[in-house]
Amino acid sequence: MKKKVSSPEIDVLSYYLLPEMKVLGEAEKTKVLKKFGIGDTQLPKMYSSDPAAVALKAVPGNVIRMERNDGTSKYTAYRIVVEE
Repeated sequence: MKKKVSSPEIDVLSYYLLPEMKVLGEAEKTKVLKKFGIGDTQLPKMYSSDPAAVALKAVPGNVIRMERNDGTSKYTAYRIVVEE
């Protein structure tokens, strides 16, 4: 009988190349979708099994705001969490 080897816990959100991420609440989600005049299915997708989504405890239907600062400007992007 093989033992299941557990992997050490790694905080993927603290990696320096990963942008800051936050799960939006329903009010914020509605505001963002209205601002861009789109439906949630028109956002880029992120699988619920993505390590960042798992670390954020995001569930399908959540919208994640990602903020990246490249030294000259700050960029914001949004992703919707979907089932794989």
